[in-house]
Amino acid sequence: MSDAKFFIYARKSTDDLSRQVRSIDDQIAELRELASREQLAVFDVLIEKQTAKLPGRPVFNSMLDHIERGEASGILAWHPDRLSRNSLDGGRIIYLVDTGQIKELKFPTFVFDPSPSGKFMLSIMFGQSKYYVDNLSENIKRGQRQKLRNGIWPLLAPVGYLNDRVTRTIYPDPHRSPLIRQAFELYATGEYTLDRLVAAVNALGLVGRKGEHLSRTHYHRILQHPIYCGIIRYSGEEYEGKHEPILSKKLFDDVQAVIGRRSRPTGPKRKPYLYRGVFRCGECGCFITTETQKGHNYLRCTKRVNRNCSQPYVREELIAGEIAAYLRRVALPAEWADWMIAEIEKEREADRGSRQECVRTIRSHIAETDEKLTLLMQAYLDKTLSLEEYREAKARLVASKQETKDKLAGLENRKGSWFEPALAFVNETKQARFLTQSGSEQERRDFLKKVGSNLTISNRHLSVEPRKPWQLVVDQGPFAQHHAAPAFASAASFGEKSPGLQYAVSTIPRSTAATLLSALREFFKDNPEEGFP
Repeated sequence: MSDAKFFIYARKSTDDLSRQVRSIDDQIAELRELASREQLAVFDVLIEKQTAKLPGRPVFNSMLDHIERGEASGILAWHPDRLSRNSLDGGRIIYLVDTGQIKELKFPTFVFDPSPSGKFMLSIMFGQSKYYVDNLSENIKRGQRQKLRNGIWPLLAPVGYLNDRVTRTIYPDPHRSPLIRQAFELYATGEYTLDRLVAAVNALGLVGRKGEHLSRTHYHRILQHPIYCGIIRYSGEEYEGKHEPILSKKLFDDVQAVIGRRSRPTGPKRKPYLYRGVFRCGECGCFITTETQKGHNYLRCTKRVNRNCSQPYVREELIAGEIAAYLRRVALPAEWADWMIAEIEKEREADRGSRQECVRTIRSHIAETDEKLTLLMQAYLDKTLSLEEYREAKARLVASKQETKDKLAGLENRKGSWFEPALAFVNETKQARFLTQSGSEQERRDFLKKVGSNLTISNRHLSVEPRKPWQLVVDQGPFAQHHAAPAFASAASFGEKSPGLQYAVSTIPRSTAATLLSALREFFKDNPEEGFP
C-alpha cells in the first residue's frame, strides 16, 4: 500500500453538458475502484462543475494549495483533461511534479510516471487538451460567422423569439412577441417613460424564460435591439436576418428617436401644462410658454430672442376653443365620409389586379443591394476598405434593404396601395368630429399636432399649416368657404349648431365631395406610406 495520500478530483464542464464522456458520479465510482484496487489512501474527494479552459477554478486551486502544504501528494483523476485544459494549470501541475510535491498522478485511462519521459507525455496530453478547447472554440466561432452570413441568429433566442431545434433558427414566440411589439408601439408615442412602460407591459403579462418579470435594464436593451425588426447586430456588425421580424424598421427607428430625445439632459421638473412646447410665437418664433395667474393659465411668448416682442398674453381657454374650431374645419360630415368610404371600397373591389411591376422593381432593388453587399465584401477582402469603413457602409446597406423589404411585405399584403391609407384617413376625419364633440383637451391637442405643423399664436389667435392630406380637406372640403376667415373667432364659429354651417353642408353638391375624393386618391397614390393608424 502506498504511503501517499490522494485527492480524488472529478470535474464536469457546465458549458459542455452534451459532450461529457463521464458524469461526476461515474468518474468518482471509477476512481474509488482504482483506489481500492491499488490500496491508495484517499485524503478527500473533490467535485468541480466548471470548465478548465481558463485558469481560476477554486476547487482545483484549493487542492493544489493543500498539496503544496504537504497535506497530500497524489491526485486521482479520470483523464489529464479533467485536471487542465489551459497552459497555466497544466504548467503548475508539472512544476509540482518537478519539485516532488506531487509524487503520483493516477488515471484509469492514462499511465503516468514522474520520469522525464512521463512528464513529457503528460505535457503532451495537457497540450492536446488545450488544443481541443482552442480548436473547438475556433470551430464554434467559424460556425457562428457562417450562421451570421446566412442571416441566422447564432445564440439563445432573445425574449419574444423561440429557438427552433430542428432548423436551428428563431421564430416569433406566439405569446411574447405581441407584447414586445406593443412595448415598442407604446414607447414610440413618446408618452411613456421607461419606468411606466415596464409597469404597463409587465402588467400585460410579459415575462422572461423563467417566468420572472423583466427589469428596467432588460427593457432598455430590448428597445435598442434591432433583431426585432429583422436585423442582426453581432460584435459591432449588422447582418440581414432571415427570421420573421416582430415589428417594422420604421417603428424601430421611431423608438430610437424617442430614446435619443430622452437621453438628452433635462432641467428641473416643470409643471405639466397642457400646451407646453406646442406653439411658437407668430412674431419672433420663440416658444410659447404657460404661466398661471389668478387661477387661470395664460400662454405668452418666452421672448428669448426678441425682448421687445409685442405679442400679448392669451387665455388658455381661448386657444382650446380655437383648436376645437379648427378640428371642426378638417372634419368631414358623416354623410360625406360614409359616401367616400363606400366609393373607395368599390374601387378596391374593382381593382384586384396585382401591382407586379412595383413588386418587381422593389425586388430588383433588393437584388442590387445584395450585389452591392457582395462587392463591398470583396472590396474589404481586397483591403481597399478599412474594417470601420466596411462596417459603416454595410450597416447602411443592410438598413436600406430592410426598409425595402418592409415595403415589399406591405405591397404583397396589399398594405402599400392607396386604398388602405385613404380609408384610414377618411375614418380619421370622422374621428376629428368625434373629438370636437366629446374628446378631452389633451386628445384634441394631440390630434392637432397630427393634423397641422408650424403651430403659432399671433394676436391671441391660433395659426396652423395643415399637413397633407389635411390641406386638401381645408382647401376642398365642405367648409372651404370659411378658409378665408383671418382667425377662428370662437369655437362656435364652426360648431355643429351653427345654422349657417348646417345650411352650407346640406346645399353643397355631391360633386364637391367627388372632387375631394379625387384629390385624396391622387395624393395617396403618390404617397402610399402616408397611412394613419
